Amino acid sequence: MESRAEIFQLSINFTPVRISWRAPGLLQKSESRNGRGGDFATQRISILSSQLISISVNLDSDSDKKTMEEWSIVHKVALLGFLGALIFGAVANKTHFCIMGSISDWINMGSRVRFRAWMLSIGIAILGSQAMGQFGWIDLDTTMYRGSSFGLAGFLIGGILFGVGMTLGAGCGQRTLVRVGGGNLKSLVVLIVMAITAYMTLRGLLAPVRIDIFGPLSIDLESQGISNQGIETILAHWVGVSGQTMAIVVALILGLGTVIYALKDKGFRASGDNILAGVTIGVLVVGAWYATGVIGNDDFEPVPVEALTFVAPTGNTVNYLMTWTGAEINFGIAVVLGMILGSFLYAVFSGNFRVEAFANRADMRNHLVAGVLMGFGGVLSFGCTIGQGVSGMSTLALGSLVTLLSIMLGSALTMKIQYYMLDDGFWSSLRQSLADLRLFPAPK
Repeated sequence: MESRAEIFQLSINFTPVRISWRAPGLLQKSESRNGRGGDFATQRISILSSQLISISVNLDSDSDKKTMEEWSIVHKVALLGFLGALIFGAVANKTHFCIMGSISDWINMGSRVRFRAWMLSIGIAILGSQAMGQFGWIDLDTTMYRGSSFGLAGFLIGGILFGVGMTLGAGCGQRTLVRVGGGNLKSLVVLIVMAITAYMTLRGLLAPVRIDIFGPLSIDLESQGISNQGIETILAHWVGVSGQTMAIVVALILGLGTVIYALKDKGFRASGDNILAGVTIGVLVVGAWYATGVIGNDDFEPVPVEALTFVAPTGNTVNYLMTWTGAEINFGIAVVLGMILGSFLYAVFSGNFRVEAFANRADMRNHLVAGVLMGFGGVLSFGCTIGQGVSGMSTLALGSLVTLLSIMLGSALTMKIQYYMLDDGFWSSLRQSLADLRLFPAPK
């Protein structure tokens, strides 16, 4: 196993001179001798992504060559996640892909053009992921989304809280990362608070709330003869057909259905940016499953089968950065870093990098609350608009569908309340908002 300092290295060997760059370490020079008495010059340069890339170019035929085959499986998968996230971050910045914004367009202006981009990404992710599952390339039953413990309360409440939070913070987890890369200091505050809250909910002060309160509320599907919470598994159990057959049927209905829903709209078909965003994100989710489920399928160093998600990984990223010397990078951490860098690079090269700060105290308060709600709600519901909304949906997990609808409800309700509170109090605004969403009788 290579040491941390050797994970990222670019070495070029000549005869009799060898120059190598290694990270991390301060810039320094040292001399040593090779077996034939040649002198060496060594420079060590600290590079943040030292665990992501290991390249060796060797021009000395007598020296050993380091290739990708010698990399750790964990680092191969992390690198792929990082590269995919670079693309995601850049495309999301370019196209202004924002799920909260798409819900706002629908609720406030009646436009579902941006919403269809989200649906297109879901449809592509479902079709691609289920195809790999049918061919036996990946086993989606091993993912966290399809467990036999169905946490309905967590999906509902966590999803609603996340939806409220992303509305107060002007963006969900992925949009927060994109905005950070674009120079938004408000989103940086949201990211830090969300990451800390998420980690506290996973392993810290808030973990007992998640485990002791919401844990017992979960429904044990195995006790009812159902092996997991896949929609096709539940339907197959009720109807009495094979799960594989039902998986094909459900995947075609949901996958093709969402793709057709997106593409049937003339306005959406004329929107190149929205099509680009939907296709890119859907394909990247499929690619993430391939990276972790196929490339990461190693008997000695297995990688958890996962795709793109942006709540728990932010907490793990903060912990990783704080415990650098004793921490190990993984796919989720690499994706978080790649998202920010991809957005940053696009913002810089397109001339759109802008530093944005809080407008007033109320603005800061809303963003702080947003970080807490998204961190806690995202962990409680097992994901976010991308984690559950696209990656989870691609596994056909019922919990992902419940979470997706709950996030939409929480976001739409918050927007309505904010609108009515311009002229009225909270409770009357809440009642009117519920009535608008047809969840409560209209006030007389």
